[in-house]
Amino acid sequence: MNADREMNDMTTQTDIALLLADAADGVEIGTAPVQAVLRGGRRRRARRWAVASATALVVTGTTGALAVTGLPDGGHADRQANVAKPPASAEARHVYEPQRTELARGVYKGKEWHVAVQVWGAPRNEDEAARQFDAMGELGLRPADAHRAADLVGKISYFATRGWGENQPQQVMFNSFKKFERFSGADMQSVATRLGYGGESSGRLVVGIVAKTARQVTCHWKDGTTSVAEPAEGFSAHDTGSAIRVVDGFQGANWFTCVAPEGTSYASAEVTKPDGTAYASVEVTK
Repeated sequence: MNADREMNDMTTQTDIALLLADAADGVEIGTAPVQAVLRGGRRRRARRWAVASATALVVTGTTGALAVTGLPDGGHADRQANVAKPPASAEARHVYEPQRTELARGVYKGKEWHVAVQVWGAPRNEDEAARQFDAMGELGLRPADAHRAADLVGKISYFATRGWGENQPQQVMFNSFKKFERFSGADMQSVATRLGYGGESSGRLVVGIVAKTARQVTCHWKDGTTSVAEPAEGFSAHDTGSAIRVVDGFQGANWFTCVAPEGTSYASAEVTKPDGTAYASVEVTK
């Protein structure tokens, strides 16, 4: 009985081995079907790495790079698509240090005056907002409608400041918002302020925002004269203080300044060339 059972077992094993050998003779051995596996993986992302581990995909834990054998370009296209980009740092987003653009400069009573615009990036959490709030405070800035640092989370802030001599610049236009407003046509927001700190200079400086397409702003003064602001880049000895300029980080609009002659002050302002054609619109706050 035992001898017969052993003989039967050996016969069965031999038969199985022969069947496997016959099957192997009919199989063509080749490289793993990587392209098909990748295509299937894209349709079933939840199972991607389970499938990949059984084929020719190798993930290196140190660099996060993906090495693929058998692909025409070495897998570079898929690797670039699959490697996530790190989020931009607070410094890269200008959360703690704003982008600053000078709009105008000149001399009043022997001291230099200047106008600049600062654009601060939006903090993503309360920790970033607290650091930004403190940085603004060190510059003497107070954001609009922000009674505490947390009010700045998710908001962009800008400040247009005017400085004269050694005095700390003062903010004359400012706001905080979640998204830039896009100006068009003759849209304009502006404010009339002073050049220095004396009463005589009151109303001699106009600072404002206009559409990117605006080609000319005309400021009217009480003595009947006008000053014209047009697009400009850089500064020269011939600058009058009246110009339209691009501000770094400020999307959807440009900024302008107008300066009145001595002895007069602001009367009105208008966009006279919103896109190269004559037009009129006034929105100025004293």
